[in-house]
Amino acid sequence: MHDHQQCIELFEKLSEYLDGELDQAVCETIEAHLQECRPCQVCLNTLKQTVTICRQMQADRVPEDFSRRLRKMILQYADSL
Repeated sequence: MHDHQQCIELFEKLSEYLDGELDQAVCETIEAHLQECRPCQVCLNTLKQTVTICRQMQADRVPEDFSRRLRKMILQYADSL
């Protein structure tokens, strides 16, 4: 039977794993799990793709007029609470 608790523990460390922030022993544990667990492989690949897409995105500034109108709407909403 598959131990889903191990999947949850791995999921909590995937970002650190991708960023190379974990020690070698933890990385080896993660890699051993990934070899046996297709859902975790998919999760890791999806996270890798998401990181790649985010890094490729340009940071466009929001037009000042839009920002001003949005701020006004938020303040009006907050005042109505």
